Amino acid sequence: QVQLVESGGGLVQAGGSLRLSCAASGRTFSNYVMGWFRQAPGKEREFLAARAWSGGTYYSDSVKDRFIISRDNAKNTVYLQINSLKPDDTAVYYCAVRPGTVVTGAARLWTDWGQGTQVTVSS
Repeated sequence: QVQLVESGGGLVQAGGSLRLSCAASGRTFSNYVMGWFRQAPGKEREFLAARAWSGGTYYSDSVKDRFIISRDNAKNTVYLQINSLKPDDTAVYYCAVRPGTVVTGAARLWTDWGQGTQVTVSS
C-alpha cells in the first residue's frame, strides 16, 4: 500500500521561504512521477510541479519562478522549495504520485495522495 507523508508546512511571513518534504513508501517508485498540488479554501486543487524518475521537471506557469521541485530517488522523497511566499500561497499542499513518465495537471489522474500539509502566509 502506497503511503505519502508530507511535512514542512507552517505559518510564515510574506517574503519568506519554506521547504516541503514528501516521503513515499509501500512500493518501488522507479517509473513513477512525483508531484505537488495545493488547494486553497473554496478553490480547486491546483497542479504546481512534478518530477519524473529520470529527472524531467515540470512546473505550472504560475509558480515556476518561485518554486523548485527536487527528488531523492534513493530516499523515495520529493521536495518543494517555495520562495518569496505570498499570502495567496496559503493553502493545503499535497504530494501525489502517478505511474509512468507523463505529467498531467489533472488531479484525478494521479493515483495516490498524501494527507496534505498546511501552509499559511501572513501579510
